[in-house]
Amino acid sequence: MGRYAEAEPFHIRALEIRETQLGADHPSTAISLGNLAGLYESMGRYTEAEPLYIRALKIQEIQLGADHPSTVTSLNNFALLYYAMGRYSEAEPFFLRTLELWVNGLGKDHPNTQTAWNNFCYLIQQAVQNDCAEELSAHPLTQKILRKMESER
Repeated sequence: MGRYAEAEPFHIRALEIRETQLGADHPSTAISLGNLAGLYESMGRYTEAEPLYIRALKIQEIQLGADHPSTVTSLNNFALLYYAMGRYSEAEPFFLRTLELWVNGLGKDHPNTQTAWNNFCYLIQQAVQNDCAEELSAHPLTQKILRKMESER
């Protein structure tokens, strides 16, 4: 509904309850952190979203493991934040890691993997359109997509 300002206190309260009842490092607390970060991202409040995504990701990596679906989803969300901020070189490794984990865990044809693949391709496309392709890494997958885009021009 786009009623972000009205939703904010509910997200903050949910986070407070989870931190109090479950602890600051509980996976459910990480979910509330990610939800609040997503709200801030939707509002364009990127600098407020970033530390929440960082904290949520750290909790999930420690409590659930680096390849847990919730952790991988947080990696993807973090990548999307950097993408939205135009920080393509910072988004790229998060997208690459997300892709690797989804392919290994779910297979290349799973919807989550396909979404991650599309997100990564959009990142590269946006970097090219904004004349920022030189900011991207020499990673073989990145370079392969860049070459393909160049050949299609």
